Parts: sequence; C-alpha cells; structure tokens
Amino acid sequence: MKDNARLSVAVIGSGNIGTDLMIKLLRHAQHLRMSVMVGIDAASDGLARAARLGVATTADGIDGLVAMPEFKDLSIAFDATSAGAHRRHAEILAQHGVTVIDLTPAAIGLFVVPVVNLDAHLAAPNINMVTCGGQATIPMVSAVSRVAPVHYAEIVASISSRSAGPGTRANIDEFTETTSRAIESVGGAAAGKAIIVLNPAEPPLMMRDTVYCLVDEAADRDAIEASVHAMARDVAAYVPGYRLKQAVQFDPVAIPAQFAGRFGHGRGLKVSVFLEVEGAAHYLPSYAGNLDIMTSAALRTAEQLAASRLAA
Repeated sequence: MKDNARLSVAVIGSGNIGTDLMIKLLRHAQHLRMSVMVGIDAASDGLARAARLGVATTADGIDGLVAMPEFKDLSIAFDATSAGAHRRHAEILAQHGVTVIDLTPAAIGLFVVPVVNLDAHLAAPNINMVTCGGQATIPMVSAVSRVAPVHYAEIVASISSRSAGPGTRANIDEFTETTSRAIESVGGAAAGKAIIVLNPAEPPLMMRDTVYCLVDEAADRDAIEASVHAMARDVAAYVPGYRLKQAVQFDPVAIPAQFAGRFGHGRGLKVSVFLEVEGAAHYLPSYAGNLDIMTSAALRTAEQLAASRLAA
C-alpha cells in the first residue's frame, strides 16, 4: 500500500530483535509505515510497547496476522522469530505475495548484506539477512576479495552472553552454517568458516569480530587496507557503532596443506581485520551490537527495497 509514499510493513516476533526493529522503523523509516507487531505471548513487552505506540498487534502469530484487516495492505514482513518458525511463515507470506525480510538463520531466501549485494536482489521475494556475525564480517571479506582473491576466510564473532537470547542459543548450528556459506557466496571467499563465542564477562562486552583472510603473498597491501577502510565507512552509514579497532594486520604465512593447490608457491599473506560494533541503544543496551547490526541492516534493506518500488 502506498500511504504518503510509504509501504506498510509488519514485524513478526515481539522479542528483543523485533521490538528494537519496530522502534527503528517508527523513528527512522522514510519509505515504510510500521503497521503490525506480531507475537505469540500476549504478555510480552514488545506487544505492550507496540500498543502504547499506536501499532496494531496480535498475539496469535502468523495466523493472527493473516486474519487482521491490516494484512491486505501489507507489502513487507520482517521475520524476527526463529529458523524453524520462519519456514512456515515464509510459505504463508509467499502465498499472499508479501515480501519477506528474514532475520533468522533459516537461509530460505537469498543472502543479502546491504553494502555488498543488495542492489542485485531488490526484486527477491525472500531476503535472508544471514546472521549478526555475517552482517559484521562479510563486508570485510568482500572488501579484501574485491582487491585480491581470498582463498580462505575465517571469522570469529564474540558477543556478550547477555545479548544472546533463547532464539540465538537455539540457532547456534544454523548460525555457523549460514555464516560460513555466506562468507563464500556473498563475501567472495573460495572457502569460509564461522565461529561464535558467547562471552560471559561482567560488565558485558560489546560485540567484537575478527576476520582472517588468506590471499596471495604478493597482494597489494595498500589497496587492501584502503578497501577495508572504505567498506567500514559504508557500513557505518547505517550502523553508526560499526568501527575498526586497529590497523589492518598483514602477516606472511606458510600455506596449510589443504590450500597448497591454490598457490604457485609455499607462502601466502594473512590479512587480519578487527572490528567492534556498538549498539544504538534504541531498545537494546549498547553492548548488544550483534542485535543492533541485524535490525539496522534489515531496515536499510527494506528502505532501499521500498524506495525502488515507490519510484517505479
């Protein structure tokens, strides 16, 4: 629906991620109208906040959403539930022609990292936002791969255990599998691996990410460093707390046996990038950058999608 040049959207999932996303939509959306908040717990804080803010709500899940009068005008639905629940949600929403932006690691739709490949997927019916670790680190893998072939990339995402709710903990396997696949298909690495660490430190620490890329020893270090800094600025345009923690590191290394066939000699170059993500604290605490980067990336994706539709 075009309402004052805005598309009507719903958020499915009234937990931390869904509530933070709702607040971002209400405060910052230019082409989107926050229409419905969907949950399954009538006592959830997310549904209560939505009602206070004048947003229509249902505690009957996807079935309740479909039955609401607002559903007929819906253009986009954000799914902030779980990988398992998303499979049914995606099927139902596809039947009604509603575009889905998936914040779970279900990996049904196309992987999208806004600064890397969003423009190529604006017409996709189901867009998957990979994972928090993917949104933080894949831009850096892409920044290196656009300068030099990346034979292997490994990322380590360290988040506060306080910012890892039951949904995150239940989807750890999906996190590592989905992120690893996206490091290759979106980031451009020939092979990828993802590791997540839940840090129990008190006070809670901000999200920290380490990205390792293995490239040819003769790769242009200055070009790689410039590309990494440019990419960091691009991500920070929609995730203000995204920043490099120190200079890009370069270390000549002996090539592991499993990668020897990709090199003409026995040495390569390890590129190390160290990141920190501070949350905007719209609803979540500032240390929960892992959740903030997901909602910020989803908002950026929906805004560009809506802008392209409204301009058509």
